[in-house]
Amino acid sequence: MSLKILIAVDGSDLSLDAVRHALALLQSGLRASLVLAHVQEPASLYEMVVSRDPDLIAAASLEAGQHLMAAARALIDAAGVPYETEVGVGDVAHTLVDIAERQGCGHIVIGARGHGAIASALLGSVSQELVQASPVPVTIVKHADALAAGDAGETEEMLQRNA
Repeated sequence: MSLKILIAVDGSDLSLDAVRHALALLQSGLRASLVLAHVQEPASLYEMVVSRDPDLIAAASLEAGQHLMAAARALIDAAGVPYETEVGVGDVAHTLVDIAERQGCGHIVIGARGHGAIASALLGSVSQELVQASPVPVTIVKHADALAAGDAGETEEMLQRNA
């Protein structure tokens, strides 16, 4: 039995970094299969009142989730790696954990939001919540461009305060 890796995908460049990281692990010899997962927020009260059709809302969430995974699917297709997809609805971190458990994943990979250390400490993030909630190891993949810009911005901000 090989390892199954869940990759959290939200359609952003940062989540594509997570896909690239997982593909690099496979290309370096790791034997694993992939599961792309996306989580939609639950419908708002307004959406439920206007639609009045829970099946329509569920279909729209599934379609939106599949659309947001398109770029990630393209990367994996280009690499010729088999994978599964799943779209969930709910709290992002806990729904990703539920998907990982249901799919039998032994590892989760997620892109970092790119906040600097100060912003992350104040704001929290899905990736940090996922690390706390997950029963399996979680890899948070940093986005090099956002990281460099964030660190430079924080350094400049601290220099201005100390001047």
